[in-house]
Amino acid sequence: MKIKAALAAATLLAASGPLAAKPFCGELVNAFGPFDYRTPDAEQLHLVEQAHFTEEVEQGLKGNTGTLGADLDYTLRAFPNHTRALETLAKVALRQKAVQLPGGKYPVECYFERAVRFVPDDGAAHAAYAGYLYRIGQPEKALPMLEKAVELDPENPSINYNLGLAYAKMKKYDPAVKYARKAYELGFPLPGLKNMLTAAGKWSDKTP
Repeated sequence: MKIKAALAAATLLAASGPLAAKPFCGELVNAFGPFDYRTPDAEQLHLVEQAHFTEEVEQGLKGNTGTLGADLDYTLRAFPNHTRALETLAKVALRQKAVQLPGGKYPVECYFERAVRFVPDDGAAHAAYAGYLYRIGQPEKALPMLEKAVELDPENPSINYNLGLAYAKMKKYDPAVKYARKAYELGFPLPGLKNMLTAAGKWSDKTP
């Protein structure tokens, strides 16, 4: 499907509201799992990844036990907040301009909704959802999700950086500088945000 169709479906999902989201995106019960990706049992994670999240699956090249969408679906039903699998899902869906991958049980956005529903205290899952929303052109939905991610995981340099970048793109420079400084204090290595703020005349290494 084309990007317009993808955006239309995503908008429909958003408009359905909290009461409709759960049935639309399915219950979280699963024959195997669901398990929290942050604190996995090593054997359970290995069983899933060796079959359904191989290197070729993670790179978005091809499925291992069936279609790429089916393997990602299995991984994300067993570990809904498997952030690497969510990133692969987003990458493949955007490349294919697809709302739902062949072999997937749900539309792409549903897997992100399921992740944050399963572990509402997982900042990385919220950040992954925000990243997908930005990439499909829904910044108004993405920003609150990214703000929630920082609230949940305030010492994560990447999340602070991405929130600072989001504010900088909106020309909201005070919060952009705040989160940029936090990201760099935490050791974030890329200078892009700092360069953007410097070009806008909003960054000085001398100011706290």
